[in-house]
Amino acid sequence: MSIQILPPDVASQIAAGEVVERPASVVKELIENALDAAATQIVVQCLAAGKRLVEVSDNGVGISKEDLPLATCRHATSKIRTAQDLWQIQTLGFRGEALASIGSVSRLTITSRPASQDVAYRLWMDGGSQPQIVAVAAPPGTTVRVEDLFFNVPARRKFLKSEITERQRIEAVVFDYALAFPRVQFQLSQEGRISFTSSGNGERREILGQLIGAEEAALLIEVVYEETRMRIEGFVSPPTVTRSSRREIHLFVNRRPIQDPLLTSAIMQAYHTLLMVGRYPIVWLFLEIEPSQVDVNVHPTKAEVRFADPQLVYRCVQHAVRRALVTTASVASVPHFPVWQPPSEAVQPETPKGEQSVFLLSSTQPRLSIESPSLKQNVPLLRWIGQVANAYIVAEGPDGLYLIDQHAAHERVLYEKFLRQPQTPVPSQELLHPSLLTLSPAQAQMLEELLPPLSRLGFEVVPFGLNVYQVRAIPALFAGVDGAYALRAVVEDFEENEEPLSQELEKRLIARICKRAAVKAGQSLSPEEQKALLRDLEACQSPRTCPHGRPTMVHLSVELLERQFGRRGST
Repeated sequence: MSIQILPPDVASQIAAGEVVERPASVVKELIENALDAAATQIVVQCLAAGKRLVEVSDNGVGISKEDLPLATCRHATSKIRTAQDLWQIQTLGFRGEALASIGSVSRLTITSRPASQDVAYRLWMDGGSQPQIVAVAAPPGTTVRVEDLFFNVPARRKFLKSEITERQRIEAVVFDYALAFPRVQFQLSQEGRISFTSSGNGERREILGQLIGAEEAALLIEVVYEETRMRIEGFVSPPTVTRSSRREIHLFVNRRPIQDPLLTSAIMQAYHTLLMVGRYPIVWLFLEIEPSQVDVNVHPTKAEVRFADPQLVYRCVQHAVRRALVTTASVASVPHFPVWQPPSEAVQPETPKGEQSVFLLSSTQPRLSIESPSLKQNVPLLRWIGQVANAYIVAEGPDGLYLIDQHAAHERVLYEKFLRQPQTPVPSQELLHPSLLTLSPAQAQMLEELLPPLSRLGFEVVPFGLNVYQVRAIPALFAGVDGAYALRAVVEDFEENEEPLSQELEKRLIARICKRAAVKAGQSLSPEEQKALLRDLEACQSPRTCPHGRPTMVHLSVELLERQFGRRGST
């Protein structure tokens, strides 16, 4: 086949694939244009998670009638003139690709008016077609409407995530820029509902309060660090406020959101020995570096950068975070872990005299079938020996030694007890002091869709303000657990493309809540509590794994022990 030059429309769609990956990419590029235009107010509206509509309005300097036709041309920009300018980038955008790429895969409308013009002008184009321009009435500033994204490249639309995930991505972009530019007013509406507003008063902690809740935002530790060529500021969480993934580690270089494994590693190193295994901090860190010391022209999305001296940046970030933690954070008990206490009478029969009460651990429940008998994985009767590292229970069976992970084992016990309950809805217990749960806008919308199954599971959750919910009752089986803490697991651990109304939803919700309610590694259990956990685990239908598939126990056979001690030849 002979070599041919691709038609301009095909070349534009190929180039758009590097810049416009999803609706959130469109929101990002349009917000950056608005900020570079010195806007102090930015309004974002989305429908169908951005697939039907993304509209970004600002009160910036606007685009003149003469420049408007050039705005949708590839590599047309007002921000650089020469290659040397790439090493002195002061703006968020500079490549001149965004509007051209967006216009090639959508129905694009741009309405703009500089304050010096008496009228505004509107440009529209469909899928990269020749743009049309007319005069219209509009206030100073710019409004960009992107409709029917990927209408002419259906394969791209097919591979988008679920609407919940795409809304979360859009929301994350708006939050990022609201925190990077706290003196700019932002407003986000999704599906016709205002989900986020910022005042533009410059207070980042106030914005964080809408994202993670005022209570947790007040606990964040402020970071302020200065070096000759660098300034670092932001917020990090104390070791007692953590998340289950790295998703809440946010990094900015010269107010540009970036992803950098080196800096993430520096942050985790600063928390070394302070966090439990599998837990991660909440971090919002803003680095100001001389433009000549950072290359932002690495990838079309501008989410990656290269530093002239990466080791210096690594050391500064690690030192800044560690110093803030050491000088500010105080030693505190983990606030959300459940505490061993006597259960209510409705949950467990009265404990006989001489035996210590055990929270949520009882071997009095009948052994009922939960899964297919063919899947049953019995364990032999175990004789309790002791506890290791406040995390593992040591027991002896007829065929060797067993090490039981107390957290995974308790997860399994709670999960099967919950599924054994015959009542529908599940019995609940009202809370004497209802707890409040503050969520991000996308998480709040997700929780709204999950309220019916949560009600059937014994939770009473009611709206209590913008993206705030009050937990008034929890399942009686979980008495003593912080309801807000348990519910946060439902939305935090929600997987991409997981539909809230899909089959098997209730079982997954139960599994996530049990993970939070179960005893943790590091909690010291009395001998009676350890024995009760063993008895309950023996009664489970699937005792060898937790509800998430992690093993609850490790078996060391007598034969293996004999080989290790040289009684049956070499290993």
